[in-house]
Amino acid sequence: MKSLKPTISIVALILIGLTTTIQAQSRINDLKPTLILISIDGFRADYLTQYAHPTLDALAEEGVRAKWMTPSYPSLTFPNHYAIATGLYPEHNGIVSNDMYDPVFNASFALGKRDEVQNGRWWAGEPIWITAVKQGQKASATFWPGSEAEIKGHRPTYWKKYDDKVPPSDRVDSVLSLLDQPADQRPTFLTLYFSDVDHAGHDNSPNSPKVGEAIAVVDTAIARLVSGLQARGIYQRVNIMVVSDHGMTPAPPREVIVLEDYFDAKSAQHIEWGAELTHIFPKAGDEIRLFRSIKLDQLDHVHCYLRKNVPARFHYRDNRRIGPIICRPDEGWRINSRKWYEDDLKKPELQTKVRGAHGYDNQLRSMRAIFIARGPAFKRRAIVNAFPNVDLYNVMTRVLRLKPARNDGSWRTARAVLRKKPETVNREP
Repeated sequence: MKSLKPTISIVALILIGLTTTIQAQSRINDLKPTLILISIDGFRADYLTQYAHPTLDALAEEGVRAKWMTPSYPSLTFPNHYAIATGLYPEHNGIVSNDMYDPVFNASFALGKRDEVQNGRWWAGEPIWITAVKQGQKASATFWPGSEAEIKGHRPTYWKKYDDKVPPSDRVDSVLSLLDQPADQRPTFLTLYFSDVDHAGHDNSPNSPKVGEAIAVVDTAIARLVSGLQARGIYQRVNIMVVSDHGMTPAPPREVIVLEDYFDAKSAQHIEWGAELTHIFPKAGDEIRLFRSIKLDQLDHVHCYLRKNVPARFHYRDNRRIGPIICRPDEGWRINSRKWYEDDLKKPELQTKVRGAHGYDNQLRSMRAIFIARGPAFKRRAIVNAFPNVDLYNVMTRVLRLKPARNDGSWRTARAVLRKKPETVNREP
């Protein structure tokens, strides 16, 4: 697809227009080191060359970006947002999938189960907003997975229950209003989350013009944020990090495997069905027999493992919520139960339309995520090699001058993207 990116100079026109629509703001002269972490859910790395997004281009041009960022496995929304927040792979942060089963709790977690999403028992590790609060800073974590739960007795200073209907512009204005707080109440860490691109990719496939339209909406929202920071005289002093959690790949409607056709599903104690990752929990002592009963020689496009034999590169063995047997499909293929498959056959729109999916092998090009950062803590006009998203927790703690909790990340990425000594900017030019 031919690039649709306009020149960087267009950004100036957009920002000027947005500035005129925002009421005059009091300039902020007492800002502490501050970081705004922005997630664009489902923004695949190569969207940066496929679609128009002048604000993101400007941030990347003025700051630092990665060739791509590698998500954690599985490349799903909740595991990766929480991996970014904690610096822990899903096997250690507890969120091993969007939908999961805990055999000790004998309970299931799902995005739609609000009581469980808000229950701190599922969330391990220490997310960056808790690190900040424990060390005396204020933190706003809004619409970020994990932010609604009390984790080990702590909450972010500011948070809200997730509401996908809140428009992007209102999400931006909420962040700006928090920055207008007096210094002793103003958060130094803030999150922004946009779901538009992920929705467009799922509903229409990553190659649809609808994805470009969604990117334009989000880019305009980020331009509104930049304009608001400029109006407050702090654009040059605030650090901005833009990331995504995973990419997206086309999912043809006929590329489905009914896994129940290849083993006796009723012999399992519990199965946590997932299109891109299914967890099988055998009855006590039945693990090996059940695994050997799976007709692997007949099962195309699906890979099944005993948990202890999951490839080490996935970092996906060390958690009881990972099924003793897991099955994952090839890129673009999906696993179904028999009931799930038959229910989908009753929906004609699902039989012809190519949609989008993720959750696959995190090393696939289609699963690659983005990293763009700009601000006094970050290098300027730099492009760095790819890195795993668990490295970001250490980056954030260094920007905020915090002592990090235990995590799985390295310091290599912090050294690559941060200035040796953050630039000090006393006022907006």
